[in-house]
Amino acid sequence: MTPFTKLQNKRAKLVVGLISGTSADGIDAVLVRITGNGTSTRLHELAFATYPYPRGLREHILKNSLPGTGSVDLICELNIIVAHCFADAVRKIARKGQVSLRTVDLIGSHGQTIHHLPKPARRFGKLISSTLQVGDPSTIAKLTGVPTVGDFRTGDMALGGQGAPLVPYFDYLMFRSTKKNRILLNLGGIANFTALPRGCDVDDIIAFDTGPANMVIDSFMMKLYGKRFDSGGKVALSSNVDERLLEEMTSHPYFRQRPPKSTGREMFGAMFLPGIMKHRRNLSPRDLVATVTHLTPWSVYDQYKKFVRGRMRADEVLVSGGGAHNRAIMDALRRYFSPADVERVESLGFSSDAKEAMCFAVLANEAISGNPANVPAVTGAKGRAVLGKVCL
Repeated sequence: MTPFTKLQNKRAKLVVGLISGTSADGIDAVLVRITGNGTSTRLHELAFATYPYPRGLREHILKNSLPGTGSVDLICELNIIVAHCFADAVRKIARKGQVSLRTVDLIGSHGQTIHHLPKPARRFGKLISSTLQVGDPSTIAKLTGVPTVGDFRTGDMALGGQGAPLVPYFDYLMFRSTKKNRILLNLGGIANFTALPRGCDVDDIIAFDTGPANMVIDSFMMKLYGKRFDSGGKVALSSNVDERLLEEMTSHPYFRQRPPKSTGREMFGAMFLPGIMKHRRNLSPRDLVATVTHLTPWSVYDQYKKFVRGRMRADEVLVSGGGAHNRAIMDALRRYFSPADVERVESLGFSSDAKEAMCFAVLANEAISGNPANVPAVTGAKGRAVLGKVCL
């Protein structure tokens, strides 16, 4: 029996999940014990931490994430630099979980998204969509000595899908209910949700990116206050939403586009900000932060109302990601979704900060088990696909 076959047949595995989101704040690393696979998957968290990138690397990543500001040589280097940082995160989370690196069975790494182009384009006679995540999984495998699965998005895109969102399959495995209509809302740089009708099958899932979450807020906090984020939503809570500016922002065509759809820094990053500044009029910095913060709960509810509510009325909304700690966002979500309950995923025993990293641990386990993990109804792919590249 080969080592890979032994790994496939092992019922309980120690798995590390890794991701750095669109905000490029650092690497989320989680150590979990996974038993089973598919709908029999069971998950137990052993350790979680976020490890910042070395000083200056975040800015280097963001600079190379937009056309006209990056270069092929720097992106080539980033692919390996980020892999080294991810490998460091694996060693650190193993130590935090008090396990030897030799006992870790598997790594699932999302990598760091540099650019995501989900809209099909015809190039040289081929209709393609494309995405690029740096942090080469083969390098991670060699540096740690642990089999690594990465590059999860391209398999779905090869079948005509958008390669995103990928979390809905994880949400289905972990959070489906026979009694409640649930929405799993993740608020990272971008907001995305998964709607799980009670008693649903995988084909019943509704999921897509709803628009920006923390990305725009963080940009203005850095620009106006020199801070990376609005801790607890304190700045937003101290002022008022400007309805005229909110109306300008909510006229963005993405909010009218029907699913399947996904978005990222290409649409709501640096190119989105000048339009806000143009229409800010005489708003104070606090008013501006309050208004761009409100765009997040407004867009989440708007997208639910347009594309989900006719098929499923939510009984509860379970929130994860950095935005779950922003009281201004959470308070507004509760007002919008009332009488549905709006709570963090901790209410079901999961960590709101670790959830996305857990997803890629589970997706790695599904890959080596040979289980399709995309949801064609969500991504627009022509069929189910096993996702990820297995690097030994």
